[in-house]
Amino acid sequence: MQTKTIRLGGVPEHFNLPIHLAMEDGSFEGRGVKVEWTDFKGGTGQMTKALRDGEVDACILLTEGIIKDIIDGNNSKIISGYVNTPLVWGIHTGVKNSLEYHGQIYDKQYAISRFGSGSHLMAIVDATINDKKINRDQFSIIKNLDGALESLNNHSTDVFYWEKYTTKPYVDAGQLKRVGQFITPWPCFMIAATDEILAKEPESIIRMLRTIHDSSDKFMQTDDNIPLVAKRYNQKVKDVTQWYHRTEWAIHGWVSDKMLRSVIHNLKVAEILNDEDTVPELVWKR
Repeated sequence: MQTKTIRLGGVPEHFNLPIHLAMEDGSFEGRGVKVEWTDFKGGTGQMTKALRDGEVDACILLTEGIIKDIIDGNNSKIISGYVNTPLVWGIHTGVKNSLEYHGQIYDKQYAISRFGSGSHLMAIVDATINDKKINRDQFSIIKNLDGALESLNNHSTDVFYWEKYTTKPYVDAGQLKRVGQFITPWPCFMIAATDEILAKEPESIIRMLRTIHDSSDKFMQTDDNIPLVAKRYNQKVKDVTQWYHRTEWAIHGWVSDKMLRSVIHNLKVAEILNDEDTVPELVWKR
């Protein structure tokens, strides 16, 4: 079997450890596919651009972000779910900021990695659910977590949404202050691939997916992975234990049409999408 290379990207966070373990133990090569991994510290907004620009073949992205970008013209398809459970977003501010709780944030300045990123979309969805509105000029682009740390603590921004357990070490170290949390009302991560790679290498994509699903299934079978996550991602075992037992990875490629419709509905309610936007085929049909 000839080995094909798939360029895969994702955030440098603990959710993607099953993929890294499969890379390390040779599981992908065992199925005739080689995965070249790229870390995207800028999150989903950076990855949708990389898919558009042909820098990668596939990515692990936030569900709402890839749906919006495909509707906006990204020539890619969702090829599988990845994490079925919702994402818990920590809502953060600078350690010396006067903000103390969630309800105080909606008229403040928001740090976001990019327009269209999860940190941007979730802020709007959260505000909409709470009958609040955030204006475009309340958003400041800070690119990534490092940029957020700088802007929050020099008071050029006040609020930043990022995955709760990823930021927990910064909260524990006194570099960030968490004032609340927001739970995404749908499964948090999808795997998406460009139309080009799906046309050229469908069998390689299927073999990659089967390997990811198998590694994710194996990862969920034993609590022995908890100390491994804590060590690799500089987190406390008690925090990883809580995260591990509330997180479920996909072990098959099925994607719910109802879930997709619900995300689109919420994005329209939040005025991130327009009612007249045409929704193309979002999911790869094998």
